[in-house]
Amino acid sequence: MDHKKELTHYLLGFLLERRKELLIEKAAKRTRHLTVVVENLFQDHNFSAVMRSCDCFGVQDVHVIENAYSYRINEEIALGAEQWLNVKRHNDSENNTAACLNSLKKQGYVIAATTPHKDDVDLEEYDFSKPTALVFGTEKEGLTPEALALADVFVKVPMVGFTESLNISVCAAVCIHHLTWKMRSSGTDYTLSEAEQTELLYQWVHKTLKNADAIEKRWLEELQGK
Repeated sequence: MDHKKELTHYLLGFLLERRKELLIEKAAKRTRHLTVVVENLFQDHNFSAVMRSCDCFGVQDVHVIENAYSYRINEEIALGAEQWLNVKRHNDSENNTAACLNSLKKQGYVIAATTPHKDDVDLEEYDFSKPTALVFGTEKEGLTPEALALADVFVKVPMVGFTESLNISVCAAVCIHHLTWKMRSSGTDYTLSEAEQTELLYQWVHKTLKNADAIEKRWLEELQGK
């Protein structure tokens, strides 16, 4: 029998009531309808800012494709955002881009490359009814040919000024904010399942409660002794 829900409820009971309510409230607003993928980002402040935006707007999963660079956290930028997210690193395949994007396709995600393209669609006009993986490329070269070839749609932020592009972290923040706003305004069923929320709360309480492992061990021992 799976006792994860009972265990998580038990562990939450050791937190201050306000902290407990905050974790439950935030878990209920998390989503996997939108996920974010970054490919080969080499500037840690940009990657950290993307993570911070994901946390702020409730996007739970961040996929990091490390073909050329390993990601690093800039704590002054991220402000601890990484501890609330599920960061999935893709760095052990011959082609990490293909491995990551094909895996997301199998999970039902539309691969949306954020780049101007002859067949692109403006961010405001993008049909967000299906789960979407927003893919962002490196600061200078953008997305690799492999990522572009695997994209199902090309999304761009419309520009009216003289500058042709946004900084990668700013572009990510604009896209994530708009799509999560659109998601919540449209009535889309975007929240995590009850089991997913329980698992997330379990992860979070272990990061919040200093002696969570010892408390869990004692709980399991008492359960086995019944």
